[in-house]
Amino acid sequence: MSHVFFDHNSTTALRSEVLEVMLPFMVEQQGNATSRHSYGRTARAVVERAREQVADAVNAHPSQVVFTASGTEANNFAIHGIASNLCHGQILISAVEHPCISRPALAMQSRGWQALSIDVDLHCKLDMHHLHNLLAAPTNLVSVMLANNETGVIQDLAQIATLAHQHKAFVHTDAVQGLGKVEMNFADLNVNAMTVSSHKIGGPLGAGALVLDKRLDIQPLLHGGGQEKGLRSGTENVAAIAGFGLACELAVKNLAAFAAHTQQLRDLCEEGLSKLGAILFGQQVKRIPNTSFFAFNNIEGETLVTALDRKGFAVASGSACSSDNSEPSHVLLAMGIEPDVARGAIRVSFGLSNTIEQVQQFLTVLEQELARLRNLTAILA
Repeated sequence: MSHVFFDHNSTTALRSEVLEVMLPFMVEQQGNATSRHSYGRTARAVVERAREQVADAVNAHPSQVVFTASGTEANNFAIHGIASNLCHGQILISAVEHPCISRPALAMQSRGWQALSIDVDLHCKLDMHHLHNLLAAPTNLVSVMLANNETGVIQDLAQIATLAHQHKAFVHTDAVQGLGKVEMNFADLNVNAMTVSSHKIGGPLGAGALVLDKRLDIQPLLHGGGQEKGLRSGTENVAAIAGFGLACELAVKNLAAFAAHTQQLRDLCEEGLSKLGAILFGQQVKRIPNTSFFAFNNIEGETLVTALDRKGFAVASGSACSSDNSEPSHVLLAMGIEPDVARGAIRVSFGLSNTIEQVQQFLTVLEQELARLRNLTAILA
């Protein structure tokens, strides 16, 4: 039985073109990018070319791109690095942030900062009135994700950043789920720092970046050999960085096709889900085009994920990075969804390789599994 992958927000398959550009730096030793000899210069040229490709994907200058080993590292770098250069005050994060933002922010409390959560409404949109009230107290940093990894809901970052800047706060955004799915312009977002990641766009695992406003003073997270202008020490993973760069170039090139194709699949899927009685989250507001987050009353999300996997469909019950947590989705709880409903949440996230036929097959299998699980529940009751 062949499996169908409907979990592209967690990770994506490595594109063949990306693998091709990586292979020379995986099977042949092409030198350390900090070395002065010809091998090192070759590696350095590859890293700098990738830096240009990442910058072009978000309309930034290459000098603003700092490579990291993951989006998680870039987010930790942003939270710790920005706050560490400022006097103690507030760090504000949205109530629906990924744990790689919320946990670093909470960790800063042991060093004298106060981490507070900004409310969202029932559609997963940031509560601007609550943000305004929180900003009345001295605030160092505001971090709000561009697109939520579970609901797919897109935040009004430019508006959020404008308000935060009026109160002298710096702004960071985790834009990992936006890259390759919506047009991204670092300057137009008006943020001071932005996180992007490779493996969400057909690039390799082990590569990410933090894009920085040149006026921002930030402390390194890792100290050592002084790579990345002293901001991120550690020998560069040339193969992964090369792959990340090309993946960014291809993601921008294919953006329109990706958006049109995946939104067609999502709309078809959600039409079928509605007929099956699903509760759809964030449907009334702007979302990234490939993502649908839903639940069925009295059906456990983890149980349904397992059942669908056995039938050949890989879906998620929430964030892949916290899939070991059996608690209801913190995103849905923040939106005011009842815990019993939130426990049933399922996320489907499409990619270019998915087809209309796969969605139709999914809906047929889903209907069958829902009936089976409900019959089982009735028998056990």
